[in-house]
Amino acid sequence: MIRALALWLALAAPAGAEAIVAGLSQNRVAITANFDGSEIIVYGAVRRDAPPPDGPMDVIVTVEGPPAPATVRRKDRRWGIWVNAAQVRIRAAPTFYAIATTGPLDEILSETENLRHRITIPQAIRAVGAAADAADFPAFTEALIRLRTADGVYGVAEGGVAFAEETLLRADVTLPANLTEGRFRVRVFLTRGGAVVDHIETGITVEKQGIERWLHRLAFRHPLAYGVLSLAIAAAAGWAASAAFRAFRGA
Repeated sequence: MIRALALWLALAAPAGAEAIVAGLSQNRVAITANFDGSEIIVYGAVRRDAPPPDGPMDVIVTVEGPPAPATVRRKDRRWGIWVNAAQVRIRAAPTFYAIATTGPLDEILSETENLRHRITIPQAIRAVGAAADAADFPAFTEALIRLRTADGVYGVAEGGVAFAEETLLRADVTLPANLTEGRFRVRVFLTRGGAVVDHIETGITVEKQGIERWLHRLAFRHPLAYGVLSLAIAAAAGWAASAAFRAFRGA
């Protein structure tokens, strides 16, 4: 790892610039029958050919799962029952989003840079439509973030990046068991005074393996065969349970 970092430091940036080089402890996560989550380590270094400018440098690491549409509904009590009164359609919301930083996010990142790079969770979510009585659609976005944070798929760890002498960095990111298959985008940002100095992007592939992958492909590519197989398994399980019960009563 040290030699790889040295090579990156030698080639990563032009003279006089501050640039980041980074790597991952793994670039592929396999979801199997006993998968209960995983952890990736994001590590890297800052390359300089001149003394750093005045002011502290900070680091932001984001890990973003593949986006998917979502609909957030609000229930109101009407005529004595709870009904869906308004809804907001989210065009693209990350199925997973983790942020780790060296300090408070609102202190190390300006709003302008946040809008430019879509770093925070609310900026990563794009709402595109709302019912006429859902003018307060930001509240729906907040509700989505709150629900997914409770599920463990959204999270912010301020102080979660170890940054030694403004040169070497490391962030440990936990991936929960309920991951969505696809390409996970990993980004690392260097900031000074709230401005992004440099950033780098890489990725992780998350995919099912073994029997889970086979069943998933069968269900989506051959739904009729999947349905027949499901009925056959259910019938066999029912017959086996009935036979075991009869044998038990006969004993």
